[in-house]
Amino acid sequence: MTLRRSRILAQIGLTVAVALATGPAFAQGIAYSVKIDAPRPLAQLLQDNLDLLRWRGNPRLDLDQLQRLVKLAPEQARTLIATEGYYAPKVAAGLDTSGPEPLARIIVDAGEPVLVGEVELVLTGFASDAPLRKGWSLPVGKVFRQADWEAAKRKLLRQAMLTRYPRAHLVESSATVDPEVRRALLHVAVDAGPEVHFGALKIEGARRYRPAIVENLHQIKPGDDYSETALQAFQGRLQDTGYYSGVEVSADLSGVALDETQAVTVPVLVRLTENKYRNVSAGLGYSTNTGNRAQLSYDDLSVFGLRMKSAITLETRKQAAHADFYYPTTTAGYNDSVGTKFERTDLNGEVTSVASIAAKRAWGTPLLERSVTLEFLTEQKAVAGELSSSSKSLPLTYSLTKRHLDSLLFPADGYVLNAQLGGALLPILTDRPFVRASGKFIAYRPLSSTATLILRGEAGALASRAKDGVPGTYLFRAGGDQSVRGYGFQQLGVQEGAAIVGGRYLLAASAEYDYWFKPAWGAAVFYDAGNAGDIFKDLKPKSGYGVGARWRSPVGPINIDAAYGHAIRKYRIHFSLGFTF
Repeated sequence: MTLRRSRILAQIGLTVAVALATGPAFAQGIAYSVKIDAPRPLAQLLQDNLDLLRWRGNPRLDLDQLQRLVKLAPEQARTLIATEGYYAPKVAAGLDTSGPEPLARIIVDAGEPVLVGEVELVLTGFASDAPLRKGWSLPVGKVFRQADWEAAKRKLLRQAMLTRYPRAHLVESSATVDPEVRRALLHVAVDAGPEVHFGALKIEGARRYRPAIVENLHQIKPGDDYSETALQAFQGRLQDTGYYSGVEVSADLSGVALDETQAVTVPVLVRLTENKYRNVSAGLGYSTNTGNRAQLSYDDLSVFGLRMKSAITLETRKQAAHADFYYPTTTAGYNDSVGTKFERTDLNGEVTSVASIAAKRAWGTPLLERSVTLEFLTEQKAVAGELSSSSKSLPLTYSLTKRHLDSLLFPADGYVLNAQLGGALLPILTDRPFVRASGKFIAYRPLSSTATLILRGEAGALASRAKDGVPGTYLFRAGGDQSVRGYGFQQLGVQEGAAIVGGRYLLAASAEYDYWFKPAWGAAVFYDAGNAGDIFKDLKPKSGYGVGARWRSPVGPINIDAAYGHAIRKYRIHFSLGFTF
């Protein structure tokens, strides 16, 4: 038997509504309370869905109709509980009218759940079905829950459509449940449809800007197997150019029939909505890291054939101005840019002013990004209670970011890894030669359909004969929204007089448990620990822990956390959008 909770609830609601409509009308309904004695997940399910609770407070409900609801409750409860895998529960219901107001009591003995006893996957037309079978998420021995059954079928079909077979479709599915032996026999049949390959590139909406911008970013070759990941990566590259306000990349499958038996070739279709040449924008905001924010941005998509992005940002603890110029992406996939920046920060008793000019080459995909940056910077630093100092440096830095995620916007499974290695090795425009290495990762591990474990880690080290003369930008500090919560932005570091400054080493880690009680809303508990210092063996982690709220907003996950900094014995609110790498 296959059950759909929405259909069940609709049927239950209709039954009770008819029952109420046939009874006499009263100006004021009877007041009563309900007590449910059941395991917690089932108790919540009944609390949310039983008509005995949903009709409480109805002005047309009298004692006779309440008794009718109590009589109907066991069958309704058994039907609902079956969706959680318990097909032979013992449910009793009664109404106690001896007190000030009637008390309805529901007692549930769920018994043993039905387990998946056999899974038959019929996968027709696939060159290799091993990955699909391996990815089946409702294996033998697992509790047969209706929600998991529907999710497993959706996931199987989704995996089938990602590569080579975008016209794959579900032919049939059934779940045969035997409550006596507590086993469910599952049958799912999926047909691959025709094998699909990519063909020529087709561009729509290119008017202001050269089609070469799109063509240079097109890394899909005619004859390649269909891949949704490749299409998404291509779309992401086009969106990142800044030339387009809207980008849609797809394979034109309009003429491909489900019953096609031969491999087909389809064009890669790009639909564009172009940005204007120039754009000015302003905004106000607030960050729990750097305080109030006001920003003015100016973008020009044609400055000597280059794209320019510039902005002035004024924050409570940081002020910055920058202008970056981007060359068109080359046919080899390189993104070259040059830029200049000025930034002033006032954090934890240290005031720094940094002016820089940089040249950068980046390449790769959102799944594997690499870059090389050559930067010349000068820094003025003033530490509370000490004389100011200045330094200059010419470092070269290599950066690599690898992503392996089920979703780039709302990840729930996979990881992201970033590693950087660089430094100023030669005494050319450099006061203090140094070598610097850092790495950070974030890993997502689904524990169930509603729970995710998130692990984060960060480490860094700087090698130089002395720390004096190394710009503070290349030293390490911890604390803040994306670091150790419970502490201020970059509050953890080396104590120098009345100020906290950067150190040679950094270690930080975090464990977080997220529970999604609704698709878009969740809650979290977390524990963070970390610190920065000049001597590695003296690094003593400082911890922060707390709870948070989560929202999957249209622009990405929004996190609000209340954290307690154990070392400073203070609470702090943190707000963040997504993750930073």
